[in-house]
Amino acid sequence: MYLGKVIGTVVSTSKAESLVGSKLLLVRKIDETLKEENSTEIAVDSVGAGVGEIVLISKGSSARSVFDKKMPVDASIVGIVDSVEVHE
Repeated sequence: MYLGKVIGTVVSTSKAESLVGSKLLLVRKIDETLKEENSTEIAVDSVGAGVGEIVLISKGSSARSVFDKKMPVDASIVGIVDSVEVHE
């Protein structure tokens, strides 16, 4: 799981049947200080996130288990972050 910032949306009219109705968002990885990294990914939204929000991303088989049906998903948005605190 990692932190990300939603930077855009992806529209695909032709896609796997199981993805029909799913919202696809473009997410940029961020570190614990909320600094953006140089890595982006498309994630299926399961929580109603929007552009500009900080989110939790789940990867791999954990990302697929968020949905009731089998979907070809490698990354899913599983939470919207309210705050991040780092104690050093």
